[in-house]
Parts: sequence; structure tokens; C-alpha cells
Amino acid sequence: MPTDIAAVTRTWGLLGVPSSVAAHWPGIEQGPAELRESGLLEMLRAHGVRVADHGDLPVARWTADRNGEQPNAWRQVVQVVDAARSAISNVLLAGQAPLVLGGECTLAIALVAAVVEQYGEVGLIYVDGGQDLMIPVDHPHEPILDAMGVAHMLDLPGCVSELAGIGPRRPLLQPADVAFVGFGDAEEDVHGLVHSPRLRDAEVIADPVAAGRRALRAVPHRHLVVHFDVDVLDALDLPLADIATYGTGMRLEHVEPLLRTLVANPRVVGMTVVEADPDHDPDGTSVRRLLAALASALGATISAAE
Repeated sequence: MPTDIAAVTRTWGLLGVPSSVAAHWPGIEQGPAELRESGLLEMLRAHGVRVADHGDLPVARWTADRNGEQPNAWRQVVQVVDAARSAISNVLLAGQAPLVLGGECTLAIALVAAVVEQYGEVGLIYVDGGQDLMIPVDHPHEPILDAMGVAHMLDLPGCVSELAGIGPRRPLLQPADVAFVGFGDAEEDVHGLVHSPRLRDAEVIADPVAAGRRALRAVPHRHLVVHFDVDVLDALDLPLADIATYGTGMRLEHVEPLLRTLVANPRVVGMTVVEADPDHDPDGTSVRRLLAALASALGATISAAE
């Protein structure tokens, strides 16, 4: 049924989590500050978005810390994700929808855990260039938790127990609770354990609004969160992502109507925006373009179908 977006009276609670501890290398810990300094709050408010600012958590920068067979810096990652979960819970208790600026994709764990704690259930729409379904035992030569966040929410075999255990239940999610949108990589579920809805980047490019509506139908939960990783974008269109893909993936002209369709739905109670690396954008052009698209999407007043 169509949703009258004008009836959505959401206030976003802006929270920065400037961390790169789960990433491949440092850089994305600078993202939240760069987005703020480039006028995020002002642009959101200029588009009529109601937003309360909850500030940023302390900066946590990548370090090389391999311990045995576990992923790099896993203890630090657990600390950052759990601290973010607590801060996001406070935003929810204030009656606001968390808008979490990262940092890494592992912040989706923090958002999902906080929403499950608050509401008891949640569906996750994962707009990302990958599915983050890698598990440590399969990737001893790439022991990076940034590519393993969804695997930990699903508590797939061989995951880091302490990270998979963050939140009020374990696993946090079942495969039917997740819809993957926009990924262009090969399937990461190499063991065939995750039977979740999947909309590849070509489907979004063909019709972003229809793709958004299909994603909303695929997770009919009462509460939803949206995860948005800028690596879903072609780096030749927007050179900003921590891990770039060249000549493939979506462009901003596809992402903006997709996100507009998703976040305009009143079931959406939170969102992450992650993986922007200002080192890839020395003159700030990409950040300003991204902010314009986000502000337009979050300030939408059109109608979309569930």
C-alpha cells in the first residue's frame, strides 16, 4: 500500500562513531568529522529534516594487532561496537531514529543490537557493495572484521564469539531478517547458509524506486534499519569509498532515489552511513555531493509503496 511520507514525523538523532579499527587500514575514522565540517547538519535542516545532534564518540584508529588466528584488533572492535550500541540506545530512548555516521560496516551490528533491545525485532536493508558475509575461518589472509559484520549478526560458524554476542540475543538476526541491496561482488555466502532476499546493483540501476519498494516488501518487519555503505557507488562517479570499485556499481543518481524510497517509509527507525574516506577526496567535492544526495533523500516528501 502507498505510504504518505508527509505523515512521517521522524526526528533523526545524529551520532558519529569515528572508528577504523575493523577496517583494512586507517582513514575512515575521519569520516564523521569531515561530513560535519562539510555542512551535514545545515544541509539536512535546509531540506526540512528534523535532527538532534548527539555528537561523536572518541576516535578509534586502525592498528595492526593480530592475535593468534583471530581477526585483526578484534578486542578493539568489540569495544567500539559495544560503546556504539550503548550510545545508539540512548538516541532511541530519546524517541529519535539514530543516524549513525561511521566508520566501518561493523557499526550495523551496534545499530541492530540497540534496535532489537528497544523494539524486540528488526529487519535490516543492507545497501552495500558487498554482503559482509565473510567468516574468519575462510579468510585467514584477510583477517578484517569490516567484511564480516552481517556474518556476526547471523552468528555464522567460526565467527568471533564476543562480537556475535553483542546485543540482547544471539544470533541478532535470522537470514529472513536481511535484504541485500546493490551488491555487485560475487556471492559471499560460500557455504550456502544465508537464504536472504538479494537485489543486485543492476536491478537498482534499472529502477531505483522499484528496487527500494521490493526491498521494503522483502522484510515486512514492523521496524527496519537501513545500512548504507558508500562503496556501493562506482568510485569513478564518487571517489570516496574506503575500498573502491571502478567502472561498476551504482551512481549517485541511482542511490538518491533508492534511499529516498527506503527512509521515507515510517517503519525505518535508524540508519548507518559508513566507509567515507576523506583521504580519497582532497578538495571535498565527493563529500559535498554525497551530503546533497543524503539531505535530499532524508528530506523527501513524495510517496512510496511498501
